[in-house]
Amino acid sequence: MTERKPLGVSFESWIDRQIREATERGEFDDLPGAGKPIPGQGKPHDEMWWIKQKMRAENLSFPLPGTLALRKEAEEARAEALGARTEAEARRITEEMNVKIRDSYRKPLSGPPVVQPLIDVDEVAAEWRALHPADEKKPAPATTPAKRQKRSFLRWFGRR
Repeated sequence: MTERKPLGVSFESWIDRQIREATERGEFDDLPGAGKPIPGQGKPHDEMWWIKQKMRAENLSFPLPGTLALRKEAEEARAEALGARTEAEARRITEEMNVKIRDSYRKPLSGPPVVQPLIDVDEVAAEWRALHPADEKKPAPATTPAKRQKRSFLRWFGRR
């Protein structure tokens, strides 16, 4: 393969001859992917094919702009809340997501202008109850007057 092209021979026929001779010697027999279809054949050319292939191989997700990432996170939070073990946990997950959404109202996010509405906590709680009918409400333990008094003191103290 390191020999020079002879004069009077076209490049195409010289290269074809070298490929044929290498094939006869069996130099192409143990190549990876031999006998398999060429990946992406028949699809339109994509300049970012190698990035997409690397992301699939590394099990990474494509980075989204801020507004779309928030929308995706809100959908995931809602699904997580519906799969929570208790209604209180579902409410907590929803409230935490609402805090992030309110935060996004105060500062601009990158990406297309998409306003993510707040998640209705009561609606999620009602859906959670519908999905978990076997979970009956347990009566809340009665609070003693001492506990009530302590709470009111803490509320008063927290105001200062």
